[in-house]
Amino acid sequence: MSMFQLFRPALFALDAESAHHATIAALRKTSCLGVTSLLFSRPANDPRTVMGLTFPNPVGLAAGLDKNGEVIDALAAFGFGFIEIGTVTPRAQPGNPKPRMFRLPQAQGIINRMGFNNEGVDALIENVKRARYKGILGINIGKNADTPIEKAADDYLIGLRKVYAHASYVAVNISSPNTKNLRQLQGGDELDALLAQLKAEQEKLAQQHGKYVPLAVKIAPDLDSEQVKQIAALLIKHRIDGVIATNTTLSREGVEGLPHGNETGGLSGAPVREKSTAVIRQLAAELNDTLPIIGVGGILKGSDAVEKMQAGAALVQVYSGLVYRGQELVTECAATIRLSKQGK
Repeated sequence: MSMFQLFRPALFALDAESAHHATIAALRKTSCLGVTSLLFSRPANDPRTVMGLTFPNPVGLAAGLDKNGEVIDALAAFGFGFIEIGTVTPRAQPGNPKPRMFRLPQAQGIINRMGFNNEGVDALIENVKRARYKGILGINIGKNADTPIEKAADDYLIGLRKVYAHASYVAVNISSPNTKNLRQLQGGDELDALLAQLKAEQEKLAQQHGKYVPLAVKIAPDLDSEQVKQIAALLIKHRIDGVIATNTTLSREGVEGLPHGNETGGLSGAPVREKSTAVIRQLAAELNDTLPIIGVGGILKGSDAVEKMQAGAALVQVYSGLVYRGQELVTECAATIRLSKQGK
């Protein structure tokens, strides 16, 4: 029996957000004691070069688990090929009122309406500086809830400037359903203007810091094929380095009638798998290898990760699956992807 299977009943006896905080606290403690690396098996090396970075394996942690970069070293022991922290906003904010996170175990899903609760970008940077982790670190940036949508670019530019020196890549989150009007930024004109400003800033920062930090944009699964086509064209036009597909869904397909199934917020986990994969498949066709896709959404087992890769993803990320499977999901996904590559 794995450590996770041992503690899962106790964690699942707590409400979802309390269990999340208990997990972060436990990871912090094991990291301080220096025993985290003894608890987990590490995936075999399976390096990939994506966005100009060399990833030791293609399985990463999605943003949302470690919003403030508090337990980077403990998470590194899970064997991830890369870790993405955040979403972080320029100023600290409490997020939406509680309760705001709900497990749907019958569907292996989670609904959250957290609303970018975080301690602000300066606190995250201090945590990153303290971490010993030398692997690939993505930092996911967003806008404050009280920043008007027409001034959203200002928040993203503040975030980009502040995290640039500390990130291996920067992820731009324009797809959370839990910040009012945020998804508007995925629209043609808004996205065109935002990407133009971010790209110009990235070029300035690359000169200033003497290093190029790739930019990836995180998009929603709730896009029709015309929207996906438009987003792909803009990503190519502005020479964006990568796209993360996808965030949570507003659809309730597959969870109708379940306890908490009609809570407001974004649905993640198994119910979003097919939607996410469909967006990846269309993006891959539209992008035609001009920039890589990081596939995320509903990966609960190794074959789900392979499905994302076969649809066109260069890397994958997990989060909700960890809630149901624990660290063994990381090892299983990495091993299954490696085997599928050998079988070609």
